[in-house]
Amino acid sequence: MDVRTGTAAQLWQSSLVHVQQRLHLRLSENQESYLVFLLIRHARDVALGGRTMALELLQALEAPGGVGDDRLRDVGDRCLLLAGLFPGLRHRRHVDAVYYQHLGRTAYGLLGERGQGGLARLYAELACAYGDLVRVLLGLRGETGAAAGAAPVTLRDMAVLGNA
Repeated sequence: MDVRTGTAAQLWQSSLVHVQQRLHLRLSENQESYLVFLLIRHARDVALGGRTMALELLQALEAPGGVGDDRLRDVGDRCLLLAGLFPGLRHRRHVDAVYYQHLGRTAYGLLGERGQGGLARLYAELACAYGDLVRVLLGLRGETGAAAGAAPVTLRDMAVLGNA
């Protein structure tokens, strides 16, 4: 399968489908779509490894309304990336994946509790499936590297795909 042509969304989606098949794991359509847009949205987050996620979670809880919700979403998203796509960043900080999974699951869970309607259900679903999302991203590391014939995905790779 050639995953080197198409839009950024098509490239990420194709890679995610292939990883799920390889892992014998199936995310819901909502979860898969969320991951695609998360990967695109955070493609240029060059400060990802320097963030203190617990502090960002506390700041999100103190922020009012929609701003706090946006920050909670960002905490959930960034923790997902650190736990699954960039384990090297967390290793350098001497933090294990469980830390990021707990913080990220908490952020999404709070969004599920705070909100209402479809978006709240989506975040509650993401919180419940957090471990599977991390496994898919870990699998994506190998998938992206194998497809490109190079090392696993890096922040620079994400930025290039974000420009596609």
